[in-house]
Amino acid sequence: MTLPTVWFVVVAFFWTGFFVLEGFDFGVGALHTFVGRTNVERRVAINTIGPVWDGNVVWLVVAGAAMFGAFPGWYATWFSSLNLALWLVLAALIVRGVSIEFRGKFDTDRWRSSWSATLTLGSLLAPLLFGVGLGDLLAGLPIDDAGTFTGSFLDLLTPYGLWVGLTLLALCLSHGASFLSVRCTGVVYDRAVRFGRPLALVSAVLVVGFAIWTFVTADSGIGGMVALAVPVVAAIFGVVLTGSKPGTGRAFTASTVAVGGTVAAVFANLYPAVLVSTSDPAYTLTVQNSASSNYALKVMTIAAAVLVPLVLAYQGWTYYVFRARVRGPRRSPATAQAGRADPDNAEG
Repeated sequence: MTLPTVWFVVVAFFWTGFFVLEGFDFGVGALHTFVGRTNVERRVAINTIGPVWDGNVVWLVVAGAAMFGAFPGWYATWFSSLNLALWLVLAALIVRGVSIEFRGKFDTDRWRSSWSATLTLGSLLAPLLFGVGLGDLLAGLPIDDAGTFTGSFLDLLTPYGLWVGLTLLALCLSHGASFLSVRCTGVVYDRAVRFGRPLALVSAVLVVGFAIWTFVTADSGIGGMVALAVPVVAAIFGVVLTGSKPGTGRAFTASTVAVGGTVAAVFANLYPAVLVSTSDPAYTLTVQNSASSNYALKVMTIAAAVLVPLVLAYQGWTYYVFRARVRGPRRSPATAQAGRADPDNAEG
């Protein structure tokens, strides 16, 4: 395996890790006003991601930095093509972070409800826009022989890209619901389980459509077909598990594989291209023609071999430290009589 190919896999790994980790953050942020009807309940939902959300966002920075260092041509063309869309993404990410930090600064309903609304909006927009951008890599964009984007903003809204965006949005919502089911208790847990079932079903339908569309678009080989089968199987298992064993962690594992598998499948079916040109196939950017020099890739490989394991170990330790459930208000008597499997019914 050549160094450019190795770094293509590394870039795909970082993007996959970003969606796996930040995906449930997006889901919790979008769902917190639905699983929580009072300020205390919404605070419980937000507190499940409080210690980790900012660390999860770093995976996006690392993914972009890896692209910039290993494939400057790919980075320059793709990011310049998505210029306006990236401004919207940055606005969504900034609003999310500010909302989480500022929501509890003043004890007024109007203040908290305003920041809850912006948190929900930012959490919905970010995965949708990211998904459209990733889908455009495979669907293709109008690029000339110099790697310059020659289209307009509307050219970014490819049908396939929009489908990928909707698929990742639905997966993040389902991922967030399953995360809440293993990280909180009480009424927030109950509502997360209740929302998780239909969200898992919608996600599964969209993932199946994504797999079929990707197979047709990319003319997938054996490797691409296997990559597409992984999120499909995981999404179907997610539907079953959210209905039979909520709160056990199995549904969360299924949603994790479904989210990560979907992103990984895009890259697996994109290779050896990195950005398809719809203007002329000869202008398509590939792993080989957009990579940095061999020397630069060697230096990056040494640095990554040392630093990435340290980052993974640190982040794993963080999740271990904050593994306990966030206790929420007790269930209502009606919910308790329904026999929901709340793992911990203690008051927060």
